[in-house]
Amino acid sequence: MFGPSHPAPQQPLPVPTQAIPPGTANRLAIVLFSGTVDKLMSASILATGAAAMGMDVEIFLTNWGALAFRKGDYKTNTRVSADYADYHSTLLERMAAKKVTSWMENLEDAREIGNVHIAACSHTMTLFDLQLSDLEPIVDEVIGVAAFMERARDSAMTLFI
Repeated sequence: MFGPSHPAPQQPLPVPTQAIPPGTANRLAIVLFSGTVDKLMSASILATGAAAMGMDVEIFLTNWGALAFRKGDYKTNTRVSADYADYHSTLLERMAAKKVTSWMENLEDAREIGNVHIAACSHTMTLFDLQLSDLEPIVDEVIGVAAFMERARDSAMTLFI
């Protein structure tokens, strides 16, 4: 029954008990890599929802996500993901018609609701010659990836956007 054309089904490897994390914190960790409006909006909505549910939120801005937080950029950023470029005009028109708040306003609201911490990646900041003062004041600090990993280690969820 089993042979070269019909291999035996693979059994999953057992997970070592030391690989199972300890109890998770009531926290959502988000790695925000993208600087497009559609993804920034999604991240801000998820952060707001988590804050409304009483979760702490840790957002780590890296690469294009960090660049989206340069002072004033959110007011003029109309980029969307390449996968959805065909819907660019439709998205922006519908958002304007329905008076959708910006992703930045969503994050500000999330901070009013709960504990939302936003940190920029030190490597990205160095790469693009940025200082914390170059970013919107909503960004709390600049940290390295190890510091974020420590904070995200016991999060209930970690998302990459």
